[in-house]
Amino acid sequence: MDLSVVIVNYQTFELTKNTINSIFKYSYPFNLEIIVVDNASGDDSLSRLKDNFKDDVTFIASSENNGFAAGNNQALRIAKGKYVLLLNSDTIVWENTLENIYDYMEKHANVGATGCRVVLENGDLDKACKRSFPNVKNSFFRLFHIPTNSKDDNYNLVGFPDDEVYEIDCLTGAFMFIRKEALDEVGFLDETFFMYGEDIDLCFRIKEAGWKIIYYGKSKITHLKGASSKKQKSKLIFEFYRAMYVYYKKHHAGESSLIVNIIVYFGIFVLCVLKLFLNLFKKS
Repeated sequence: MDLSVVIVNYQTFELTKNTINSIFKYSYPFNLEIIVVDNASGDDSLSRLKDNFKDDVTFIASSENNGFAAGNNQALRIAKGKYVLLLNSDTIVWENTLENIYDYMEKHANVGATGCRVVLENGDLDKACKRSFPNVKNSFFRLFHIPTNSKDDNYNLVGFPDDEVYEIDCLTGAFMFIRKEALDEVGFLDETFFMYGEDIDLCFRIKEAGWKIIYYGKSKITHLKGASSKKQKSKLIFEFYRAMYVYYKKHHAGESSLIVNIIVYFGIFVLCVLKLFLNLFKKS
């Protein structure tokens, strides 16, 4: 098997169906398998997906929802591909995207993972598809929405071209085309992260092991993200900020002073509480 495509479904029948259809829409010069993990949806989405794709897709039914990372890991344990694609269930894959990135990975043996240009439904770039690793400085600028031209404000690589190919730090978990050899070396997704941050952590470990992370802007997918102005579930907001805490504690707390760590943890706590409070006044 050349490529294993891993998709986690949670009560998103239509979205997941469209994502799978966008892959099957084209033919490929390599073999691929699609593995869908249902994260204990609690609706009929799994049975409906099985009815639609029957023998074309491998399905795993989780008995409980332990998060996005845990869901992906269930599929990674049985994936047979030389490469693995972690793909969100709310994406549409464009023509030639998979074969272009597959070909690039075949020609660059030192690349551990590659992402593509991710565009939102309105055509704007999903900035998460090409990032620097978060640190105290760039996270400060981003979280407090402070406009600056400082070189330290480099989390989102907005100054880099969207349609070219170059090395970066971090991809989005919506589309991560990973060399299985690299994944076997560094390990699967860290299940301490429930929904956010696992992609950044995995990229960090891949680069730390000496592999390159590449942004391949010549090919793209569409990511049907929800509008930020809509009311979010409190659980998701909490997990977003908890992921910051987990990532910082895992990768940066040991190299920072006690005072800095206290400030960072307190800042994350305050922002989380503020976001939860403001979310109460948003429309559903």
